[in-house]
Amino acid sequence: MLIREEIEIAAPMPFVWAVFSALERWDDWNTACQSCHLIEGEEMAAGACFSFVVRPFTLPIKVKPRITECEPGQKVVWEGERLGIHAVHTWTFREINGKVTLISHEEFDGPLLWLARLILVPRRLHSLTRKLLASVKQEAEARYQAQKVS
Repeated sequence: MLIREEIEIAAPMPFVWAVFSALERWDDWNTACQSCHLIEGEEMAAGACFSFVVRPFTLPIKVKPRITECEPGQKVVWEGERLGIHAVHTWTFREINGKVTLISHEEFDGPLLWLARLILVPRRLHSLTRKLLASVKQEAEARYQAQKVS
């Protein structure tokens, strides 16, 4: 199963990266994931492990992915497994003319994937991905505009 989404952000890379990479501050602006915090490591970097809660349904699901690749301002990959499903989430950042396109690419596999499809998990996860991207966009653009005004 694959979920892919992208969004254009009207802010330069330093603003987008500052928002996205500060995992410990995600609760301040992120409406798709709650209770985000680092478990291992001190920042978004390869080898770091973090935790967050998503709600594709009423009940919360706690996820603990490990960052397997991190090229600041270019690419972040994290992997995790929950409820018999392995997920790899790749985030790609592309800056052109002071705007950033943020691409989310999630791949899922595992023996319980058929059940996830049956209960419409892919549609709900896709909705959460769109929500997260919109939140990154809103926060990065607000910070950039605030900096331009001051």
